[in-house]
Amino acid sequence: MKLDASLVICTRNRATQLKTCLEYVARQQPSCSWELVVVDNGSSDGTAGLLTEYAAAVGFPVATAFEGIPGLGRARNAGWTAARGEIITFTDDDCYVAPDYMDRACETFADPKIGFAGGRIDLFDPADYPATIRTDPQPQLIEPRSFIAAGLLQGANMMFRRRVLEAIDGFDSDLGPGNRFYGEDMDAQARASYAGWWGLYTPKVVVAHHHRRTEQDMRGAYKTKCILNHEMRSAYIRVWYWQFRHVFTGSPQSRRELAWEMNGAAGYLADRLRKRVSGANR
Repeated sequence: MKLDASLVICTRNRATQLKTCLEYVARQQPSCSWELVVVDNGSSDGTAGLLTEYAAAVGFPVATAFEGIPGLGRARNAGWTAARGEIITFTDDDCYVAPDYMDRACETFADPKIGFAGGRIDLFDPADYPATIRTDPQPQLIEPRSFIAAGLLQGANMMFRRRVLEAIDGFDSDLGPGNRFYGEDMDAQARASYAGWWGLYTPKVVVAHHHRRTEQDMRGAYKTKCILNHEMRSAYIRVWYWQFRHVFTGSPQSRRELAWEMNGAAGYLADRLRKRVSGANR
């Protein structure tokens, strides 16, 4: 049976954090039909038992999927393909969804031209480094074939129409935490944009991020992959061009970020070359 929406959460060996995340999910009382899909990405802790107990205790559908190979891109694919919703929403196991999350997510796609979206991400703990959040109170439309800047729409609060994920063949299994390179969320958004879909940032769909981190991740691998795509190349080269132009006039932090991105880009290219050579020698 098809549903209006599915909420997908991927997790690996974080049963304690997941338990709190699921407590917030249980507060949902949406008017739309929905389900929760949790992907166990090869956990060896108490995750499986926690999910069994949780599914038996709550009054809404809970589906579980198992993906034994680590990697968030691969786990997200296991989640959305197992889901029954026409709208697929994603959050992380260290995030807490607002009580109206599912209703607001469904409302986001009332406009048929919107194919993908991202919502507001608040910092749950003031002691955490203020990264991987987005608190802009103003919505922002993203035209088709647009450059998707890092942080514009984030995987901790991300939504797609099912048919968009089907059209772009989901997420890149070689990207995302658990792999060497991050950026599976931005990569999927970029491909959706270049497939002709409008995107949207909406502050009405809210999660609180409890990431417990002190350093910001940079994602040069994502930009490099987009540059290797001939349709996206010019837009993403321009972004790096302007970053290089301002490297001496920008802040020390901006120079560090560019250096981290270049390191990630070099590593990504080396990894692609290694895989190509390995495949050719088989």
